[in-house]
Amino acid sequence: MAPGPLSARVADLCQEVGHRLGGPTQGQVFDVRRRLSEPLRVAIAGRLKSGKSTLVNALIGRRVAPTEVGECTRIVTQFRYGVPRSEISYVDVALTSDHLRDLMVVDTPGLSSANSVVSAGARRFLFNEAPIDEDIDDDSVGALSGAEAIVYVFTQSVRADDVAALEAFRSISARLSSNPINSLGLFNKVDKLAGGTADPWPVAGPLAADQAAVLRRVVSDVVPIVGLLAETTEAGRLTAADCEALRSLARLPDGERTVLLASVDLFAGRECPVARESRERLLRLLDLYGIGFAIAHLVANPQLATSELIRLLHSVSGFPRLRDTLTHAFRWRSDAIKAGWALSGLEKIASHAPRPQDRELLRDAIERVLQQPDYHRLRLLEVAQLVTTGAVDLPDQMEGELTRLALSNDPGFILNLPAAAPEQLSRAALEAATRWRAYAVAGASPAQSRVALVAHRGFFLLSQRVRGQATFR
Repeated sequence: MAPGPLSARVADLCQEVGHRLGGPTQGQVFDVRRRLSEPLRVAIAGRLKSGKSTLVNALIGRRVAPTEVGECTRIVTQFRYGVPRSEISYVDVALTSDHLRDLMVVDTPGLSSANSVVSAGARRFLFNEAPIDEDIDDDSVGALSGAEAIVYVFTQSVRADDVAALEAFRSISARLSSNPINSLGLFNKVDKLAGGTADPWPVAGPLAADQAAVLRRVVSDVVPIVGLLAETTEAGRLTAADCEALRSLARLPDGERTVLLASVDLFAGRECPVARESRERLLRLLDLYGIGFAIAHLVANPQLATSELIRLLHSVSGFPRLRDTLTHAFRWRSDAIKAGWALSGLEKIASHAPRPQDRELLRDAIERVLQQPDYHRLRLLEVAQLVTTGAVDLPDQMEGELTRLALSNDPGFILNLPAAAPEQLSRAALEAATRWRAYAVAGASPAQSRVALVAHRGFFLLSQRVRGQATFR
């Protein structure tokens, strides 16, 4: 995967100075360059049995992560696009799934695992805590060096330790920490909200909005989902025989169907024309909510095609919204996230370099990169982090304007003028720059003023970019 323009420039920096560095510093800088060429590394985290591995399978489009009853994920497992390596010292699964071309998915053990070593392994990957085993090899240390983005999975409601875990993710990067830039909340298993049979979505939507308000300072959004349906439909697990079993159930009398769908035990154990093994498989694939949803559609339309039934199940899983959110929250801004992560890593390397000349060389190179106009976007991301996490307070309208400026390249979206001509957009950006400048020098606290001056320059550069595009046309 070719890096974006911001991360490509940091990769060039690594190449330019790397050969002039000595000892371990050179290897560390070249490792940063290597990471920049990889897809965005997204860690799936959460409490034990929150459905993390089920989500991983849905994202990859294959059932590769174990999801059976009990504690399945006992070691950090990284899924990337490629072919298997001959020797690995941690679990690194290389798959030729197109879903992995842009995102490298990392499945982690539950953060509240009953096994303290398992839970510590997840925390070591996510939060860069001290290694469990001081003799761990360099390859494992590299693999457990952290993620650039996180999806945090929870069920029912957010608890205090969930918030604490997301707060701890800030330690991964001083430049880009856990905030709406690179974190997303996933409200999983929402089908359980209505007892597993009734439609959960009228309840799931408002609850997800409530949880998003609780987590406002650490995640970009909270997306409700039925993870099991997402996995089954994305991984193509529902067979023709499964659909035929559903059709047979749909042909039963209304009263018999009602009794079967009253509970898992009744559905699996009651006498029925459909074999018990088939019904148990349907429970593993769809659970009661998915089975009831499919049967209702088949009763209403007995001629419904299998492909259409699967499409409906996929839609009601909530996964399409999740995929779209990931595209906008992570893939779309991955260049800036990775560039910010890399520069933060280089700053840490410079601070620990044993040779003074290496420290000076790295810091000078980093500063030259940050002086370039394109890299003002990283400064915007930094101040947006301060505002979205509550470290610096701004009026709500200004906070929203700053967030749009930091997270989008679309002038119409940033300025709330989706249909405006370039000339109008340029004027609006210049007016915004003037407004932020005035706020910085009159009425703002010192912290607010620093944020406002960064926003002022960002809108000024946006005005120049739009005007230049209009002139080019």
